[in-house]
Amino acid sequence: MSEALLQAFQQVLLSPEVLVIILSSALYGVFMGAMPGLTATMSVALFIPLTYWLDPIPALAGIVTMVACAIFAGDLPTTLLRIPGTPASAAYVDDAYALMQAGKSDYALGVALVSSVAGGLFGALVLIALGHQLARIAALFSIAEYFWLYVLGLSSAVVVSRGTLSKASLGMLIGLLLSSVGLSAVHTEARFTFGRPELYQGINFIPAMIGLFGFSEVLNNLIGGTALGGLSPTGSRASRGSFLRRFIISPVTDVIGPASAVVRRRMRHTLRSGVIGSFVGMLPGAGADIASWVSLAASKRASATPEAYGEGSAEGISDATAANSSALAGTWIPALVFGIPGDSITAIVIGVLLMKNINPGPDIFVEQAGLVYSIYTIFIVANLVLLPVGLLAIKTGSQVVRVPQKILMPIILLLCIVGAYAINSSNFDVAVMLVMGLLGFGLERFGVPLGPVVLGIILGAPLEERFIQLLTASGGDPLAFFGRPVAVGLGVLCIAVWVWAVWSARGRPET
Repeated sequence: MSEALLQAFQQVLLSPEVLVIILSSALYGVFMGAMPGLTATMSVALFIPLTYWLDPIPALAGIVTMVACAIFAGDLPTTLLRIPGTPASAAYVDDAYALMQAGKSDYALGVALVSSVAGGLFGALVLIALGHQLARIAALFSIAEYFWLYVLGLSSAVVVSRGTLSKASLGMLIGLLLSSVGLSAVHTEARFTFGRPELYQGINFIPAMIGLFGFSEVLNNLIGGTALGGLSPTGSRASRGSFLRRFIISPVTDVIGPASAVVRRRMRHTLRSGVIGSFVGMLPGAGADIASWVSLAASKRASATPEAYGEGSAEGISDATAANSSALAGTWIPALVFGIPGDSITAIVIGVLLMKNINPGPDIFVEQAGLVYSIYTIFIVANLVLLPVGLLAIKTGSQVVRVPQKILMPIILLLCIVGAYAINSSNFDVAVMLVMGLLGFGLERFGVPLGPVVLGIILGAPLEERFIQLLTASGGDPLAFFGRPVAVGLGVLCIAVWVWAVWSARGRPET
Protein backbone atom coordinates (compact mmCIF):
# COMPACT_ATOMS: atom_id res chain seq x y z
CA MET A 1 0.00 0.00 0.00
CA SER A 2 2.74 2.46 0.94
CA GLU A 3 4.59 1.74 -2.29
CA ALA A 4 1.43 2.26 -4.37
CA LEU A 5 0.68 5.49 -2.49
CA LEU A 6 4.20 6.82 -3.07
CA GLN A 7 3.90 5.92 -6.73
CA ALA A 8 0.60 7.80 -6.95
CA PHE A 9 2.11 10.94 -5.43
CA GLN A 10 4.97 10.81 -7.92
CA GLN A 11 2.66 10.25 -10.90
CA VAL A 12 0.35 13.11 -9.96
CA LEU A 13 2.15 15.70 -7.86
CA LEU A 14 5.59 15.44 -9.49
CA SER A 15 4.42 15.18 -13.09
CA PRO A 16 4.45 18.51 -14.99
CA GLU A 17 2.17 16.99 -17.63
CA VAL A 18 -0.50 16.01 -15.08
CA LEU A 19 -0.33 19.35 -13.26
CA VAL A 20 -0.66 21.31 -16.52
CA ILE A 21 -3.65 19.18 -17.54
CA ILE A 22 -5.27 19.69 -14.13
CA LEU A 23 -4.92 23.48 -14.35
CA SER A 24 -6.07 23.62 -17.99
CA SER A 25 -9.02 21.34 -17.25
CA ALA A 26 -10.01 23.51 -14.30
CA LEU A 27 -10.20 26.62 -16.48
CA TYR A 28 -11.99 24.70 -19.23
CA GLY A 29 -14.45 23.20 -16.75
CA VAL A 30 -15.26 26.61 -15.26
CA PHE A 31 -15.92 28.05 -18.71
CA MET A 32 -18.14 25.15 -19.78
CA GLY A 33 -20.05 25.04 -16.50
CA ALA A 34 -20.69 28.77 -16.51
CA MET A 35 -22.37 28.64 -19.93
CA PRO A 36 -26.07 27.73 -19.63
CA GLY A 37 -26.78 24.48 -21.43
CA LEU A 38 -23.14 23.37 -21.60
CA THR A 39 -23.07 20.66 -18.96
CA ALA A 40 -20.23 18.84 -17.24
CA THR A 41 -21.11 15.76 -19.28
CA MET A 42 -20.74 17.71 -22.51
CA SER A 43 -17.38 19.12 -21.43
CA VAL A 44 -16.11 15.58 -20.73
CA ALA A 45 -17.50 14.29 -24.03
CA LEU A 46 -15.65 17.01 -25.95
CA PHE A 47 -12.46 16.13 -24.09
CA ILE A 48 -12.56 12.42 -24.99
CA PRO A 49 -10.79 12.70 -28.40
CA LEU A 50 -7.73 14.10 -26.60
CA THR A 51 -7.55 11.08 -24.31
CA TYR A 52 -6.41 8.93 -27.23
CA TRP A 53 -2.99 10.61 -26.99
CA LEU A 54 -2.82 10.74 -23.18
CA ASP A 55 -1.74 8.16 -20.65
CA PRO A 56 -4.47 6.92 -18.27
CA ILE A 57 -3.52 9.12 -15.30
CA PRO A 58 -3.39 12.47 -17.21
CA ALA A 59 -6.65 11.54 -18.97
CA LEU A 60 -8.43 10.76 -15.70
CA ALA A 61 -6.92 13.87 -14.07
CA GLY A 62 -8.46 16.02 -16.78
CA ILE A 63 -11.89 14.41 -16.42
CA VAL A 64 -12.01 14.60 -12.62
CA THR A 65 -10.85 18.23 -12.53
CA MET A 66 -13.13 19.56 -15.24
CA VAL A 67 -16.18 17.89 -13.69
CA ALA A 68 -15.44 19.25 -10.20
CA CYS A 69 -14.95 22.76 -11.59
CA ALA A 70 -17.90 22.59 -14.00
CA ILE A 71 -20.29 21.56 -11.23
CA PHE A 72 -19.32 24.63 -9.18
CA ALA A 73 -19.25 26.92 -12.22
CA GLY A 74 -22.89 26.04 -12.80
CA ASP A 75 -23.59 28.15 -9.71
CA LEU A 76 -22.49 31.30 -11.58
CA PRO A 77 -25.49 31.51 -13.96
CA THR A 78 -27.63 30.07 -11.16
CA THR A 79 -26.82 33.02 -8.93
CA LEU A 80 -26.33 35.83 -11.42
CA LEU A 81 -28.89 35.01 -14.13
CA ARG A 82 -31.31 32.59 -12.41
CA ILE A 83 -30.46 29.93 -15.00
CA PRO A 84 -29.36 26.70 -13.28
CA GLY A 85 -25.98 25.77 -14.72
CA THR A 86 -26.54 22.12 -13.73
CA PRO A 87 -29.69 20.18 -12.81
CA ALA A 88 -28.44 20.00 -9.21
CA SER A 89 -28.32 23.82 -9.10
CA ALA A 90 -32.10 23.96 -9.54
CA ALA A 91 -32.44 22.93 -5.88
CA TYR A 92 -31.12 26.24 -4.59
CA VAL A 93 -31.64 28.61 -7.51
CA ASP A 94 -34.20 30.69 -5.60
CA ASP A 95 -31.90 31.13 -2.60
CA ALA A 96 -28.89 32.07 -4.71
CA TYR A 97 -30.84 34.48 -6.88
CA ALA A 98 -32.48 36.13 -3.87
CA LEU A 99 -29.05 36.81 -2.37
CA MET A 100 -27.91 38.30 -5.68
CA GLN A 101 -30.91 40.63 -5.73
CA ALA A 102 -29.97 41.71 -2.21
CA GLY A 103 -26.52 42.66 -3.48
CA LYS A 104 -24.81 39.58 -2.02
CA SER A 105 -23.79 37.69 -5.13
CA ASP A 106 -20.17 37.37 -3.98
CA TYR A 107 -21.33 36.01 -0.65
CA ALA A 108 -23.66 33.45 -2.23
CA LEU A 109 -21.01 32.27 -4.68
CA GLY A 110 -18.37 32.22 -1.95
CA VAL A 111 -20.52 29.95 0.19
CA ALA A 112 -21.12 27.70 -2.82
CA LEU A 113 -17.39 27.58 -3.59
CA VAL A 114 -16.14 26.81 -0.08
CA SER A 115 -18.92 24.26 0.48
CA SER A 116 -18.21 22.62 -2.88
CA VAL A 117 -14.53 22.26 -1.99
CA ALA A 118 -15.39 20.93 1.48
CA GLY A 119 -17.94 18.49 0.05
CA GLY A 120 -15.59 17.38 -2.70
CA LEU A 121 -12.77 16.69 -0.25
CA PHE A 122 -15.15 14.80 2.03
CA GLY A 123 -16.38 12.71 -0.89
CA ALA A 124 -12.77 11.95 -1.84
CA LEU A 125 -12.05 10.77 1.70
CA VAL A 126 -15.15 8.57 1.62
CA LEU A 127 -14.01 7.13 -1.72
CA ILE A 128 -10.59 6.40 -0.22
CA ALA A 129 -11.71 4.97 3.10
CA LEU A 130 -15.03 3.28 2.40
CA GLY A 131 -15.16 2.50 -1.30
CA HIS A 132 -15.36 -1.26 -0.92
CA GLN A 133 -17.87 -1.19 1.94
CA LEU A 134 -20.17 1.40 0.38
CA ALA A 135 -20.18 -0.48 -2.90
CA ARG A 136 -21.56 -3.50 -1.06
CA ILE A 137 -24.44 -1.35 0.19
CA ALA A 138 -25.15 -0.19 -3.36
CA ALA A 139 -25.36 -3.82 -4.41
CA LEU A 140 -28.32 -4.26 -2.04
CA PHE A 141 -30.49 -1.89 -4.08
CA SER A 142 -33.07 -3.49 -6.35
CA ILE A 143 -36.03 -2.07 -8.26
CA ALA A 144 -38.03 -1.35 -5.10
CA GLU A 145 -35.22 0.57 -3.44
CA TYR A 146 -34.66 2.74 -6.49
CA PHE A 147 -38.38 3.44 -6.71
CA TRP A 148 -38.42 4.77 -3.15
CA LEU A 149 -35.21 6.69 -3.74
CA TYR A 150 -36.80 8.55 -6.66
CA VAL A 151 -39.93 9.16 -4.57
CA LEU A 152 -37.74 10.55 -1.79
CA GLY A 153 -36.06 12.92 -4.24
CA LEU A 154 -39.41 14.21 -5.51
CA SER A 155 -40.76 14.52 -1.97
CA SER A 156 -37.70 16.52 -0.95
CA ALA A 157 -38.24 18.90 -3.85
CA VAL A 158 -41.79 19.56 -2.68
CA VAL A 159 -40.80 19.99 0.96
CA VAL A 160 -38.00 22.51 0.37
CA SER A 161 -39.80 24.60 -2.25
CA ARG A 162 -41.03 28.02 -1.30
CA GLY A 163 -44.74 28.63 -1.29
CA THR A 164 -47.50 26.34 -0.12
CA LEU A 165 -47.40 22.56 -0.09
CA SER A 166 -50.31 22.28 -2.51
CA LYS A 167 -48.67 24.52 -5.12
CA ALA A 168 -45.32 22.74 -4.79
CA SER A 169 -47.14 19.42 -5.26
CA LEU A 170 -48.89 20.84 -8.34
CA GLY A 171 -45.49 21.80 -9.78
CA MET A 172 -44.21 18.27 -9.21
CA LEU A 173 -47.29 16.77 -10.90
CA ILE A 174 -46.81 19.05 -13.91
CA GLY A 175 -43.20 17.88 -14.17
CA LEU A 176 -44.28 14.23 -13.97
CA LEU A 177 -46.87 14.84 -16.68
CA LEU A 178 -44.24 16.39 -18.95
CA SER A 179 -41.93 13.42 -18.30
CA SER A 180 -44.54 11.05 -19.76
CA VAL A 181 -44.14 12.51 -23.26
CA GLY A 182 -42.70 10.11 -25.84
CA LEU A 183 -41.65 6.48 -25.68
CA SER A 184 -40.57 4.87 -22.43
CA ALA A 185 -38.72 1.71 -21.49
CA VAL A 186 -41.96 0.04 -20.41
CA HIS A 187 -44.37 1.18 -23.15
CA THR A 188 -44.45 0.38 -26.85
CA GLU A 189 -46.68 3.31 -27.83
CA ALA A 190 -45.55 6.93 -27.93
CA ARG A 191 -47.58 9.34 -25.82
CA PHE A 192 -48.40 13.02 -26.28
CA THR A 193 -46.08 13.43 -29.29
CA PHE A 194 -48.73 15.05 -31.55
CA GLY A 195 -47.00 13.59 -34.59
CA ARG A 196 -43.66 15.24 -33.83
CA PRO A 197 -40.78 12.71 -34.15
CA GLU A 198 -38.59 14.98 -31.99
CA LEU A 199 -40.80 14.16 -29.01
CA TYR A 200 -40.38 10.39 -29.29
CA GLN A 201 -37.37 10.61 -26.96
CA GLY A 202 -39.29 12.82 -24.56
CA ILE A 203 -38.76 16.43 -23.54
CA ASN A 204 -35.07 17.21 -23.10
CA PHE A 205 -34.79 18.53 -19.55
CA ILE A 206 -31.91 20.93 -20.30
CA PRO A 207 -33.84 23.16 -22.77
CA ALA A 208 -36.83 22.80 -20.44
CA MET A 209 -34.79 23.92 -17.44
CA ILE A 210 -33.26 26.85 -19.32
CA GLY A 211 -36.71 27.97 -20.42
CA LEU A 212 -38.37 27.53 -17.02
CA PHE A 213 -35.77 29.56 -15.17
CA GLY A 214 -33.96 31.68 -17.77
CA PHE A 215 -36.49 32.75 -20.39
CA SER A 216 -39.25 33.09 -17.80
CA GLU A 217 -37.03 35.53 -15.89
CA VAL A 218 -36.50 37.56 -19.05
CA LEU A 219 -40.28 37.75 -19.44
CA ASN A 220 -40.69 38.75 -15.79
CA ASN A 221 -38.23 41.62 -16.21
CA LEU A 222 -39.68 42.81 -19.49
CA ILE A 223 -43.18 42.98 -18.01
CA GLY A 224 -42.05 44.87 -14.96
CA GLY A 225 -40.35 42.50 -12.55
CA THR A 226 -37.20 43.20 -10.58
CA ALA A 227 -34.27 44.20 -12.73
CA LEU A 228 -31.34 41.88 -13.02
CA GLY A 229 -28.71 44.44 -13.85
CA GLY A 230 -27.46 47.52 -12.06
CA LEU A 231 -26.84 45.90 -8.68
CA SER A 232 -23.55 46.14 -6.81
CA PRO A 233 -22.31 42.92 -5.27
CA THR A 234 -21.09 43.09 -1.72
CA GLY A 235 -17.59 42.24 -0.76
CA SER A 236 -16.08 44.56 -3.38
CA ARG A 237 -14.35 47.17 -1.28
CA ALA A 238 -11.21 46.92 -3.37
CA SER A 239 -12.76 47.75 -6.73
CA ARG A 240 -9.93 50.22 -7.09
CA GLY A 241 -6.37 49.89 -5.97
CA SER A 242 -3.38 47.71 -6.59
CA PHE A 243 -3.52 44.43 -8.46
CA LEU A 244 -2.50 42.57 -5.30
CA ARG A 245 -5.37 44.03 -3.29
CA ARG A 246 -8.00 43.70 -6.02
CA PHE A 247 -7.31 40.13 -7.13
CA ILE A 248 -5.68 38.43 -4.12
CA ILE A 249 -6.27 40.19 -0.80
CA SER A 250 -9.84 41.38 -1.45
CA PRO A 251 -11.18 38.06 -2.79
CA VAL A 252 -9.75 36.17 0.17
CA THR A 253 -11.01 38.60 2.83
CA ASP A 254 -14.33 39.56 1.23
CA VAL A 255 -15.39 36.25 -0.33
CA ILE A 256 -13.55 33.31 1.20
CA GLY A 257 -13.54 34.74 4.73
CA PRO A 258 -17.34 35.10 5.24
CA ALA A 259 -18.06 31.89 3.34
CA SER A 260 -15.55 29.90 5.41
CA ALA A 261 -17.18 31.22 8.56
CA VAL A 262 -20.53 29.78 7.43
CA VAL A 263 -19.00 26.34 6.79
CA ARG A 264 -17.01 26.32 10.04
CA ARG A 265 -20.04 27.35 12.06
CA ARG A 266 -22.08 24.57 10.48
CA MET A 267 -19.46 21.84 10.28
CA ARG A 268 -21.86 19.18 11.53
CA HIS A 269 -24.36 20.09 8.81
CA THR A 270 -21.63 20.05 6.16
CA LEU A 271 -20.58 16.57 7.25
CA ARG A 272 -24.21 15.42 7.10
CA SER A 273 -24.48 16.79 3.56
CA GLY A 274 -21.25 15.04 2.60
CA VAL A 275 -22.60 11.73 3.89
CA ILE A 276 -25.86 12.18 1.98
CA GLY A 277 -24.03 13.14 -1.22
CA SER A 278 -21.57 10.24 -1.01
CA PHE A 279 -24.30 7.70 -0.28
CA VAL A 280 -26.67 8.91 -3.01
CA GLY A 281 -23.82 9.37 -5.49
CA MET A 282 -22.72 5.75 -5.25
CA LEU A 283 -26.17 4.54 -6.36
CA PRO A 284 -26.14 4.02 -10.13
CA GLY A 285 -28.47 6.47 -11.83
CA ALA A 286 -29.00 8.68 -8.78
CA GLY A 287 -26.16 11.21 -8.87
CA ALA A 288 -25.76 14.78 -7.70
CA ASP A 289 -29.27 15.89 -8.68
CA ILE A 290 -31.09 13.78 -6.09
CA ALA A 291 -28.28 14.32 -3.56
CA SER A 292 -28.74 18.08 -3.77
CA TRP A 293 -32.50 17.94 -3.20
CA VAL A 294 -32.34 15.38 -0.39
CA SER A 295 -29.59 17.31 1.39
CA LEU A 296 -31.53 20.56 1.04
CA ALA A 297 -34.62 18.90 2.53
CA ALA A 298 -32.58 17.57 5.47
CA SER A 299 -31.05 21.02 5.92
CA LYS A 300 -34.42 22.73 6.04
CA ARG A 301 -35.76 20.12 8.45
CA ALA A 302 -32.89 20.74 10.87
CA SER A 303 -32.77 24.53 10.48
CA ALA A 304 -33.93 26.97 13.13
CA THR A 305 -35.18 29.27 10.33
CA PRO A 306 -36.83 27.00 7.72
CA GLU A 307 -38.94 29.91 6.49
CA ALA A 308 -35.78 31.49 5.02
CA TYR A 309 -35.29 28.64 2.55
CA GLY A 310 -36.17 29.79 -0.95
CA GLU A 311 -35.86 33.42 0.12
CA GLY A 312 -32.07 33.69 0.32
CA SER A 313 -30.76 31.03 2.69
CA ALA A 314 -26.97 30.65 2.73
CA GLU A 315 -27.47 27.51 4.84
CA GLY A 316 -29.43 25.83 2.07
CA ILE A 317 -26.84 26.76 -0.56
CA SER A 318 -24.02 25.46 1.64
CA ASP A 319 -25.64 22.09 2.34
CA ALA A 320 -26.85 21.48 -1.21
CA THR A 321 -23.53 22.35 -2.86
CA ALA A 322 -21.59 20.22 -0.36
CA ALA A 323 -23.84 17.26 -1.20
CA ASN A 324 -23.65 17.55 -4.98
CA SER A 325 -19.85 17.87 -4.88
CA SER A 326 -19.40 14.90 -2.56
CA ALA A 327 -21.67 12.88 -4.84
CA LEU A 328 -19.12 13.21 -7.66
CA ALA A 329 -16.64 10.97 -5.85
CA GLY A 330 -19.46 8.63 -4.82
CA THR A 331 -20.32 7.91 -8.46
CA TRP A 332 -16.85 6.44 -8.96
CA ILE A 333 -17.42 3.72 -6.36
CA PRO A 334 -19.69 1.46 -8.47
CA ALA A 335 -17.65 2.35 -11.55
CA LEU A 336 -14.34 1.17 -10.05
CA VAL A 337 -15.64 -1.74 -7.97
CA PHE A 338 -18.31 -3.22 -10.27
CA GLY A 339 -17.69 -1.56 -13.61
CA ILE A 340 -21.20 -0.08 -13.35
CA PRO A 341 -21.38 3.64 -14.19
CA GLY A 342 -22.80 5.78 -11.41
CA ASP A 343 -23.79 8.48 -13.92
CA SER A 344 -23.18 9.53 -17.52
CA ILE A 345 -19.72 10.88 -16.70
CA THR A 346 -18.45 7.67 -15.11
CA ALA A 347 -19.90 5.81 -18.10
CA ILE A 348 -17.48 7.83 -20.22
CA VAL A 349 -14.71 7.12 -17.70
CA ILE A 350 -15.27 3.37 -18.01
CA GLY A 351 -14.99 3.76 -21.78
CA VAL A 352 -11.67 5.59 -21.36
CA LEU A 353 -10.34 2.85 -19.04
CA LEU A 354 -11.35 0.12 -21.48
CA MET A 355 -9.71 2.07 -24.29
CA LYS A 356 -6.50 1.97 -22.24
CA ASN A 357 -6.91 -1.82 -21.70
CA ILE A 358 -7.85 -1.35 -18.03
CA ASN A 359 -10.86 -3.35 -16.86
CA PRO A 360 -12.84 -1.83 -13.97
CA GLY A 361 -13.79 -4.29 -11.26
CA PRO A 362 -12.56 -5.70 -7.96
CA ASP A 363 -9.25 -6.79 -9.53
CA ILE A 364 -8.32 -3.20 -10.35
CA PHE A 365 -7.55 -2.58 -6.66
CA VAL A 366 -4.87 -5.29 -6.80
CA GLU A 367 -3.57 -5.25 -10.35
CA GLN A 368 -3.75 -1.46 -10.79
CA ALA A 369 -3.26 -0.28 -7.20
CA GLY A 370 -1.05 2.60 -8.33
CA LEU A 371 -3.76 3.84 -10.70
CA VAL A 372 -6.43 3.63 -7.98
CA TYR A 373 -4.33 5.65 -5.53
CA SER A 374 -3.57 8.13 -8.31
CA ILE A 375 -7.33 8.62 -8.76
CA TYR A 376 -7.66 9.27 -5.03
CA THR A 377 -4.85 11.84 -5.20
CA ILE A 378 -6.37 13.49 -8.28
CA PHE A 379 -9.70 14.00 -6.48
CA ILE A 380 -7.96 15.82 -3.62
CA VAL A 381 -5.80 17.97 -5.92
CA ALA A 382 -8.74 18.81 -8.20
CA ASN A 383 -10.83 20.14 -5.30
CA LEU A 384 -7.91 22.17 -3.96
CA VAL A 385 -7.32 23.69 -7.41
CA LEU A 386 -11.03 24.56 -7.57
CA LEU A 387 -10.57 27.10 -4.75
CA PRO A 388 -8.34 29.65 -6.54
CA VAL A 389 -9.85 28.99 -9.97
CA GLY A 390 -13.38 29.31 -8.60
CA LEU A 391 -12.45 32.50 -6.77
CA LEU A 392 -11.17 33.99 -10.01
CA ALA A 393 -14.44 33.00 -11.70
CA ILE A 394 -16.46 34.67 -8.93
CA LYS A 395 -14.59 37.96 -9.19
CA THR A 396 -14.92 37.90 -12.97
CA GLY A 397 -18.51 36.67 -13.19
CA SER A 398 -19.88 38.97 -10.49
CA GLN A 399 -19.37 41.90 -12.84
CA VAL A 400 -22.45 40.64 -14.71
CA VAL A 401 -24.72 42.24 -12.12
CA ARG A 402 -23.29 45.66 -12.96
CA VAL A 403 -24.48 45.45 -16.58
CA PRO A 404 -27.57 47.62 -17.31
CA GLN A 405 -30.81 45.72 -17.80
CA LYS A 406 -31.31 46.85 -21.40
CA ILE A 407 -27.99 45.23 -22.31
CA LEU A 408 -28.23 42.21 -20.03
CA MET A 409 -31.69 41.02 -21.10
CA PRO A 410 -30.79 40.40 -24.78
CA ILE A 411 -27.58 38.66 -23.66
CA ILE A 412 -29.53 36.35 -21.35
CA LEU A 413 -32.03 35.58 -24.11
CA LEU A 414 -29.16 34.82 -26.50
CA LEU A 415 -27.57 32.49 -23.92
CA CYS A 416 -30.91 30.72 -23.47
CA ILE A 417 -31.23 30.15 -27.22
CA VAL A 418 -27.61 29.03 -27.65
CA GLY A 419 -27.78 26.78 -24.59
CA ALA A 420 -30.96 25.08 -25.81
CA TYR A 421 -29.64 24.68 -29.36
CA ALA A 422 -26.21 23.39 -28.32
CA ILE A 423 -27.53 20.09 -26.88
CA ASN A 424 -28.67 18.50 -30.16
CA SER A 425 -28.20 21.34 -32.68
CA SER A 426 -31.97 21.34 -32.91
CA ASN A 427 -34.33 24.24 -33.55
CA PHE A 428 -37.02 22.14 -31.92
CA ASP A 429 -35.14 22.32 -28.60
CA VAL A 430 -35.17 26.11 -28.92
CA ALA A 431 -38.94 25.95 -29.37
CA VAL A 432 -39.19 23.71 -26.29
CA MET A 433 -37.17 26.27 -24.34
CA LEU A 434 -39.48 29.10 -25.40
CA VAL A 435 -42.65 27.14 -24.58
CA MET A 436 -41.28 26.09 -21.19
CA GLY A 437 -40.35 29.72 -20.55
CA LEU A 438 -43.95 30.75 -21.11
CA LEU A 439 -45.09 27.93 -18.84
CA GLY A 440 -42.63 28.97 -16.14
CA PHE A 441 -43.75 32.59 -16.42
CA GLY A 442 -47.37 31.56 -15.97
CA LEU A 443 -46.67 29.21 -13.07
CA GLU A 444 -44.69 31.82 -11.19
CA ARG A 445 -47.53 34.30 -11.61
CA PHE A 446 -49.70 31.85 -9.68
CA GLY A 447 -47.01 31.15 -7.09
CA VAL A 448 -46.15 27.63 -8.30
CA PRO A 449 -42.44 26.90 -7.65
CA LEU A 450 -40.40 25.70 -10.62
CA GLY A 451 -37.92 23.42 -8.85
CA PRO A 452 -40.37 20.51 -8.46
CA VAL A 453 -41.30 20.87 -12.14
CA VAL A 454 -37.68 20.34 -13.21
CA LEU A 455 -37.11 17.38 -10.92
CA GLY A 456 -40.40 15.85 -12.04
CA ILE A 457 -39.20 15.99 -15.65
CA ILE A 458 -35.86 14.40 -14.71
CA LEU A 459 -37.12 11.64 -12.41
CA GLY A 460 -40.52 10.94 -13.93
CA ALA A 461 -39.34 8.43 -16.54
CA PRO A 462 -37.14 6.28 -14.24
CA LEU A 463 -39.82 6.43 -11.53
CA GLU A 464 -42.47 5.14 -13.94
CA GLU A 465 -40.12 2.46 -15.24
CA ARG A 466 -39.37 1.12 -11.74
CA PHE A 467 -43.07 1.28 -10.82
CA ILE A 468 -44.19 -0.79 -13.83
CA GLN A 469 -41.32 -3.26 -13.48
CA LEU A 470 -42.10 -3.87 -9.82
CA LEU A 471 -45.82 -4.39 -10.40
CA THR A 472 -45.16 -6.68 -13.38
CA ALA A 473 -42.60 -8.79 -11.53
CA SER A 474 -44.84 -9.15 -8.47
CA GLY A 475 -48.07 -9.85 -10.35
CA GLY A 476 -49.58 -6.58 -9.13
CA ASP A 477 -48.91 -7.19 -5.44
CA PRO A 478 -48.56 -3.77 -3.71
CA LEU A 479 -46.62 -5.39 -0.85
CA ALA A 480 -43.73 -5.83 -3.28
CA PHE A 481 -42.87 -2.17 -2.67
CA PHE A 482 -41.98 -3.18 0.91
CA GLY A 483 -40.61 -6.63 0.14
CA ARG A 484 -37.00 -5.96 1.21
CA PRO A 485 -35.52 -4.45 4.39
CA VAL A 486 -33.85 -1.51 2.63
CA ALA A 487 -37.06 -0.80 0.69
CA VAL A 488 -39.00 -0.79 3.96
CA GLY A 489 -36.57 1.72 5.44
CA LEU A 490 -36.74 4.05 2.45
CA GLY A 491 -40.52 3.70 2.20
CA VAL A 492 -40.98 4.56 5.87
CA LEU A 493 -38.66 7.54 5.42
CA CYS A 494 -40.72 8.81 2.47
CA ILE A 495 -43.96 8.42 4.43
CA ALA A 496 -42.38 10.26 7.37
CA VAL A 497 -41.42 13.12 5.04
CA TRP A 498 -45.00 13.34 3.77
CA VAL A 499 -46.46 13.31 7.27
CA TRP A 500 -44.01 15.94 8.46
CA ALA A 501 -44.74 18.15 5.42
CA VAL A 502 -48.51 17.97 5.96
CA TRP A 503 -48.15 18.52 9.70
CA SER A 504 -45.89 21.54 9.18
CA ALA A 505 -48.32 23.04 6.67
CA ARG A 506 -51.23 22.97 9.12
CA GLY A 507 -52.71 26.37 9.63
CA ARG A 508 -50.45 27.96 7.04
CA PRO A 509 -52.50 30.29 4.81
CA GLU A 510 -52.79 29.31 1.15
CA THR A 511 -51.53 32.17 -0.99
